[in-house]
Amino acid sequence: MSKYNFCAGPAMLPPEVMAKAQKEFVDWQDLGVSVMEISHRSKEFLALTAKCEASLRRLMDISDEFEILFMHGGGRGQFAAVPLNLHLDDKAAVYCENGVWSKGAVTEALKFTQVTELDVRNDSDEQFSIKPVSEWQFPADPSYIHYCPNETIDGIEVFDVPSHPTAPIIADMSSTILSREFDVNKFDLIYAGAQKNIGPSGLAIVIIRKTLLERQGLAKPGVFDYALEVKQGSMYNTPPTFAWYLAAEVFEWLEQNGGVKAMEQQNIAKAELLYGFIDESPFYNNKVAKHCRSRMNVPFWLNDESLNQQFLSHAKEAGLLALEGHRIVGGMRASIYNAMPLAGVQALVDFMAKFAKENS
Repeated sequence: MSKYNFCAGPAMLPPEVMAKAQKEFVDWQDLGVSVMEISHRSKEFLALTAKCEASLRRLMDISDEFEILFMHGGGRGQFAAVPLNLHLDDKAAVYCENGVWSKGAVTEALKFTQVTELDVRNDSDEQFSIKPVSEWQFPADPSYIHYCPNETIDGIEVFDVPSHPTAPIIADMSSTILSREFDVNKFDLIYAGAQKNIGPSGLAIVIIRKTLLERQGLAKPGVFDYALEVKQGSMYNTPPTFAWYLAAEVFEWLEQNGGVKAMEQQNIAKAELLYGFIDESPFYNNKVAKHCRSRMNVPFWLNDESLNQQFLSHAKEAGLLALEGHRIVGGMRASIYNAMPLAGVQALVDFMAKFAKENS
C-alpha cells in the first residue's frame, strides 16, 4: 500500500532525493564519511554550496543584484532578522496581516522596531477572504513592507505582489517558494524556512537585494547579520551542513523534473482536483474564497464534525497521513507541496468519496 504524507511541515521530500540521501548517508562522494562529518570549509563541501546556489539562481531566475544566504533558525529566525537588519530609526515597518504566520511576524518585529499593522483580511461569517492587493493602503514612506504570500494554517494564498514607490517589499515565502513562478525583481528580500518545499527544518534561505545590505539596522547577533553572513559565505559559524546538502539535492531534482514552471502546472492540477471534489461534495466544505485559495495547503471540514476522529483513523489505515487541521482552525488540512504527486491527491479524493458514501 502506498503511503502519502500530507504534513504541513516538516513535509515530505521527493522519494528520489530521500533514496539518494540514504545511499550516501555513510559514504558521500566516495570519501568514506557522511556529508555531516566533513568540514564545511572543505573543497568538497564548498563545491556543493556553489552548485546549490547556482541551481537556485536558475530555478528562480535570480540575478546578480541579489545575494543568497543559507542561514540558521528557519522562518521564525527571520521574523527577528528582518527587523534587526532593516530597522530605520524614523520610520515604521508595515506588516500586512492575512493569517497566523503574518501575525507571528508582527509579534517578533514589535520587539525591535516600530510596526504599522495592516489587516488585509476580508472575512465574512461564512468565508475566509483577502482584500485585493490593489486595495492595500500603505503609508507614504515606511521602512519596509512585509507580507506572507501563503498562510499554511488558514489556507490562504496571495497571488499578486504588493508594490510601493520607495519601501522595500519583504516576503515570507516559507510555504510557497518554488511552488510557482515569481518575478524575484519585484521583491527586495525573500526568506523561506526550508521544511516545506526545500528540505529539513532549521535551514532558512534568504534572497536579498544587495543595496539593502547597506542598512545598518540595529545591534544584532552575528548569525542574524545579513551583511556579515554575505562576507562569510553563510559560514559565520558552522552551517547546518546536512540540510544544505538536502536542499542542493532537492534543487537538482526540481531541475531534472522541469523546474518551477513544471511544478506550478502540477500544483495547479493537484489543487483543482482536491478543491473541485470538495466543492461538489455535500459531505465536505472549504471556507476560503476561491480567489485566494492556497495551492499548497487545503483546509477542509466535514459537515458532521462528530466524524472527525473516525475520518482521521480510517485515513491513516488507508496510508493517508497527517490530515488533521491546525488546532486554531480545526477540521482537516491536506498540504500538497511539490513532492506530493498527483497520485497522492487522487488517493485522498478516492478515500474521501468512499468515506462520505459509507457515512452519509
